[in-house]
Amino acid sequence: MDLSPTKLEILETLLLHEETVKAVQVAKELSKKFPAVQMHLIGLVKMRYAASPKKGHYVITEEGKKALGLPEVAKENALAILAKVPREKTFHFYVGIGKPLHVFAHDLSDFCDKLGKVDAESLEFHVSRGDFEAWFKSIGDEELTRKTALLKQKKLSKEELRSKLHEIVETRCIRLSKKVE
Repeated sequence: MDLSPTKLEILETLLLHEETVKAVQVAKELSKKFPAVQMHLIGLVKMRYAASPKKGHYVITEEGKKALGLPEVAKENALAILAKVPREKTFHFYVGIGKPLHVFAHDLSDFCDKLGKVDAESLEFHVSRGDFEAWFKSIGDEELTRKTALLKQKKLSKEELRSKLHEIVETRCIRLSKKVE
């Protein structure tokens, strides 16, 4: 089923939230009027692309992720995404072109750990260039690739970017780890 541009925007906003989010918050983030966003959220729930676990709170469903073109991750895929990468595929953090930090991430969990330690300017540099998206794609994580692309559009401050990126990656690591148990 085709989604209207507004429903697509709302679904992408839900994707960026790791927990339920209030309809009013979605409206604020999208700079849209609350009644219209509420109407679209109700439509997304009816389509089973979103769920409302409690009144006024919404979360994206697996069907919603599929509607965005994100594949469901099986145990084998989760193992591959979480695996240590070969040396030539490690992520190298830079603060600018020709300015390496000599900090490397060998797997997704290591990457998450390094997010809290590297200069926030490095995060801004890599997000603006699409470096994180490329690395997430190279390890097979389409969902993190998409979320990072959406974060880039948000134009967050350095520390907001660090916080949100860390939250997204940490939650992803936890969810993938549960799939491999």
